[in-house]
Amino acid sequence: MATLPELAVTGSTGQLGGQVARLLSAVGSPQRLLVRDARRAPELDGAVPVVASYADPAQSRAALAGVKTLFMVSAAEAEDRLQQHYAFVDAAAEAGVQHIVYTSFFGAAPRCTFTLGRDHYATEERIKASGMDYTILRDNFYLDFLPLLAGEDGVIRGPAGDGVMAAVARADIARSALTVLSDPALHVGRSYDLTGPEDISLSAAAELLTAGTGRTINYHNETVEEAYASRKPYGAPPWQVDAWVSTYTAIAAGELAGPTSAVHELTGREPLGLAEFLAEAHTL
Repeated sequence: MATLPELAVTGSTGQLGGQVARLLSAVGSPQRLLVRDARRAPELDGAVPVVASYADPAQSRAALAGVKTLFMVSAAEAEDRLQQHYAFVDAAAEAGVQHIVYTSFFGAAPRCTFTLGRDHYATEERIKASGMDYTILRDNFYLDFLPLLAGEDGVIRGPAGDGVMAAVARADIARSALTVLSDPALHVGRSYDLTGPEDISLSAAAELLTAGTGRTINYHNETVEEAYASRKPYGAPPWQVDAWVSTYTAIAAGELAGPTSAVHELTGREPLGLAEFLAEAHTL
């Protein structure tokens, strides 16, 4: 049996992991794609799909045998996501993984406003206690999500007030990850706050979205009570509604503000702002 690549990438069937996998393939880096369904794995030069699930420790240990560097994209939002993360991190350590690169969240902390950021912090701590070398990529809110926030009526609704965020393009995160994965030893023990080039409010974002998409977008600053009421018809579980609403209240609290130089430091290029992101998206 041929030796499997020593670099493993999770999330390749999704947006961020898929971009990272394609970048690695483009530079000729062999990789092991950890996927739940091998049939959905992208077909890339140098990529070998291996079946693994975060929630299945035995399967994960087998899939990670011989891996030196692991790129771990956070699992899909779920009530038990933190338990899945713990199981996978523990399995990676037991399998002998030497270095784990984890996609966390900007401002992750035990009591940060964004509820899912607390899970990211707990995952970071599990990784740091595992004995593996690590690099943490703390991603700000994705610019890619902003066009999706507006409802059918063109209104972005949420209790963000006049708060601002240093939102970042998913492509800049992928390029940053490529740099780390290309020479992990240079980034041991580092945490990078990955942001866009500017702080932007949702009202300013609405103006740029209107100019960049041709669709009239407005921002309505809800109260917290209005936010919960407007999301009630979706029938989502409480933990998920809390996550949705706290995305906005985290912006209002200033916890997603503050552009950094990390993307430039890692990639050698300035990160995309919202106007540039929209222009680039329309040329694809």
